[in-house]
Amino acid sequence: MKHLVFALLCAASLSSFAQDRLTGKSFATRSEVIAQNGMACTSQPLATQVALDILKQGGTAIDAAIAANATLGLVEPTANGIGGDLFAIVWDAKTQKLYGLNASGRSPYTLTLDYFKKQNLKHIPALGPLPVSVPGCVDGWFELHKKFGKLPMKTTLAPAIAYARNGFPLSELVAYSLERSVAALSKYPNVKETYAPNGVPKKGDVFKNPNLATTLEKIANGGREAFYKGDIAQTIEKFMKAQGGFLSAKDLADHTSEWVEPVSTTYRGYEVWELPPNSQGIAALQMLNLLEGYDFSKIPFGSKEHIHYFVEAKKLAFEDRAKYYADPDFVKTPVKELISKEYANERRKLISPDRAARRVDAGNPALKIGGTTYLTVADKDGNMISLIQSNYRGMGSGMVPDGLGFMLHDRGELFSLTEGEANTYAPHKRPFQTIIPAFITKDGKPFMSFGVMGGEFQPLGHVQIIMNIIDYGMNAQEAGDAPRIAHEGSSEPTGEKMTDGGTIFLETGYPHETIRELLKMGHKIGYSLSGYGGYQGILYDAKNKVYYGASESRKDGQAAGY
Repeated sequence: MKHLVFALLCAASLSSFAQDRLTGKSFATRSEVIAQNGMACTSQPLATQVALDILKQGGTAIDAAIAANATLGLVEPTANGIGGDLFAIVWDAKTQKLYGLNASGRSPYTLTLDYFKKQNLKHIPALGPLPVSVPGCVDGWFELHKKFGKLPMKTTLAPAIAYARNGFPLSELVAYSLERSVAALSKYPNVKETYAPNGVPKKGDVFKNPNLATTLEKIANGGREAFYKGDIAQTIEKFMKAQGGFLSAKDLADHTSEWVEPVSTTYRGYEVWELPPNSQGIAALQMLNLLEGYDFSKIPFGSKEHIHYFVEAKKLAFEDRAKYYADPDFVKTPVKELISKEYANERRKLISPDRAARRVDAGNPALKIGGTTYLTVADKDGNMISLIQSNYRGMGSGMVPDGLGFMLHDRGELFSLTEGEANTYAPHKRPFQTIIPAFITKDGKPFMSFGVMGGEFQPLGHVQIIMNIIDYGMNAQEAGDAPRIAHEGSSEPTGEKMTDGGTIFLETGYPHETIRELLKMGHKIGYSLSGYGGYQGILYDAKNKVYYGASESRKDGQAAGY
């Protein structure tokens, strides 16, 4: 009953928000957090406090982000951990430049496309040993630390180790997700022993993970080599072979992260930055280029035009996403062409102002013009980091190597098994990635570090935050609290094709008149209580040298500064 009352209160709040926004009033579930010396925004209060503690010890924003991420892998194991991948965008105050890190892992050397054919598989399964690729998170930590860290890794990882050893009380949301995940994955070895040793823990129960504490201690003392070349790697190989998997010690030993140049487009005078493929970040840039052609100063928030143009732009961008986005070591994605204004101008001609597209195809840019967790931290020196890390679907693959205290991710599920596509499976190849950090600059200076976790929803989330701030004048917290738009049914990099225009899912708060008009335009409308992502953001006021922090009100998130 209490959950029903809570849901009704949330619905009423969001409905009030929609009405207030449409009449020009402001509304947010909470105030922005404002501070000068440092700011941390994560999906768990304990991780946020860990980040602040590291900042107060003299650590950089990057040190604090690593500490928070390590803690999140413990306190929010249903979304992330050292068995997954990592991406980051860093604003370095010293060089006044953005740096991008792709810390995603590659598929096993010995697993071939022919193996899937012999097994008569049309898609890589979500669970078990087959979707497991090399986890890149730990190497990502050390790459970030080597370039931008200040404190020893022993200091940085100490809070997570202490919480893993001594325990912490589970939040309601994580307890709910853990119960469902353990039930779904309990047939796999070590899942119950690691995550439910005395039965599935409930809200407020003190949860411990001593095996993870030991693993993190080995990493803190032995560095990234302890994970990728030491006994941890040997344990992973032995376990995976026993499960019929292919991930080996050699796969781990040969892993490297890659520093990449962030890519950008402009949106009404702001520079929006994402990372290039194999991630899906440029989908957000493509959507923004398409939407820039419409004057949203004359299109109210929550109107049929707002939602229609947003969804139609998504359809076009996601067709290109399905066709072109993949590991750049295997295929050349025409990034420059895809995110150009000229290409967007051509593609925008396909958007009808009054009818929903049932099917669209990917463009030809070369011919036309020639389960995740997100956190962000800023420090007193002006350094900022936008970091995202994930086990992908749910807790991951179900593969928990003996005695290590963490689950390996299932990111390899996102490969296509259709021959000849950009994202077709191949050995030692990085799969298409959904996780994307974002950053906004204004006149070459930092304006906002932010992200919205949530699988394929992430580009949609990025675009909505940007539009809410730039087009609709919302503050950083209000931009995240506004009711969201999701769309499912586009073509996927795994090979699925859009055939019927997909379905719009609207969070509670949009006017009934808008929904009726969208139906008349040919859109299918659905409703869902989840699937709208999780947002964190830090907006920087360069004039006053002040940080504004915002956190997801739909989850356990906390923004805090000092």
